[in-house]
Amino acid sequence: MTASAPVDVSGRRSELVELTLDLLAVDTSNPLGDTREIVDLIEAWLEPLDVETERFAVDPAKPNLLATVPGERDRTLLFDGHLDTVPFDADQWSHDPLGERAGERIYGRGATDMKGAVAAMLVALRAYAESGTTPPATLLFAFVSDEEVGGDAGLPALLDAGRLDADACVIGEPTCEEGRHSVTVADRGSIWLSLEASGEAAHGSRPVLGENALDRLYRAVETIRERFGTRELRVASEMAPIIEESIEYYTPTMGEATARDLFRYPSINLGVLEGGEAINTVPEAARAEVDVRLTAGVDTSEVLADLRDCVADCDGVTIADVSWSVGTAEPIDSPLVDAVVSTAADVTGERVYRRSATGGGDAKRLRNEGIPTVEFALGTDTVHAVDEYTTVDALVGNAEVYALFPVAWADASATA
Repeated sequence: MTASAPVDVSGRRSELVELTLDLLAVDTSNPLGDTREIVDLIEAWLEPLDVETERFAVDPAKPNLLATVPGERDRTLLFDGHLDTVPFDADQWSHDPLGERAGERIYGRGATDMKGAVAAMLVALRAYAESGTTPPATLLFAFVSDEEVGGDAGLPALLDAGRLDADACVIGEPTCEEGRHSVTVADRGSIWLSLEASGEAAHGSRPVLGENALDRLYRAVETIRERFGTRELRVASEMAPIIEESIEYYTPTMGEATARDLFRYPSINLGVLEGGEAINTVPEAARAEVDVRLTAGVDTSEVLADLRDCVADCDGVTIADVSWSVGTAEPIDSPLVDAVVSTAADVTGERVYRRSATGGGDAKRLRNEGIPTVEFALGTDTVHAVDEYTTVDALVGNAEVYALFPVAWADASATA
């Protein structure tokens, strides 16, 4: 095999489009999230190549597929892509949700999130295998299930089994919109609170004789908003350049002030509010679910302790359940970030922002396992939307970035 060098995918445009449409034709909506057919398809597509593959499943209906291209050095670069999608209602679509090309657009559920990126990874993999080019590091591709519902059958199962021993990772989540490109290098921490309120039932015509549990619960949520929603977060200093680039990236869609507040303060969302049985009764019980997000670099446990004290001050309201996570981030000038940014900038000819995601997903889990991780994929702002689509240019651009990136990462790591 030849020494490591970037492989050329420019002549694989038709192959890339055809593979994307083949992947979209398999319904992997989650729930149910059955990935057996699509894993069969990928295995068959890789079968003619000299590539080691392994199917790994803790749930027989939700297998994951690993593919390995050995490299020159004793280092491993992981490419991660999920195969499941959110559900769709075909009656609402004007294009086939199981794949349709219209000009330079490819429509279908998962086109941009993220079967298009999976196809780009596979084409980059094939380019290395068919050219006989040995990458500078071993390339490990993980095509996983169960991501859209945060299930345990996908990436968590592979990590728990020790199957993802890697030195760095790129996840093919869409991070770009038309005219603005980015790599996500951080995510936000979260606190999910389940609150319960008790009251005293009464007839709706005599509410003063009861205690409205819904009123108590809503007052508690408003208290949380008043105490914490305007409290400036204490963010670690190393997050400052990431926050500034994030604000620049988000300003065109939400305005600079809103973008700055998104990272300066906690965001607090009342997602669920339930209670009462009839309009003419005072409810004696109610429940709510509240989603609190915190910029990476914030001490989540400290904020949670303050939230517990706040709820304790609210009459008749208790915390029934809580789950929380700490935001994670990659150093903004790390070899991994530098390699992705420089490669994507070369391919697109445009600036690539280094930003924080507004939520969190598999990147957080990988970073917490000690694997430096970023997310990058060209795409469109139609994630989970009706008539979701990507473009042929985005598919080709992703394949070019994924093919060029291993050499850029190896070079950046060598000089770090």
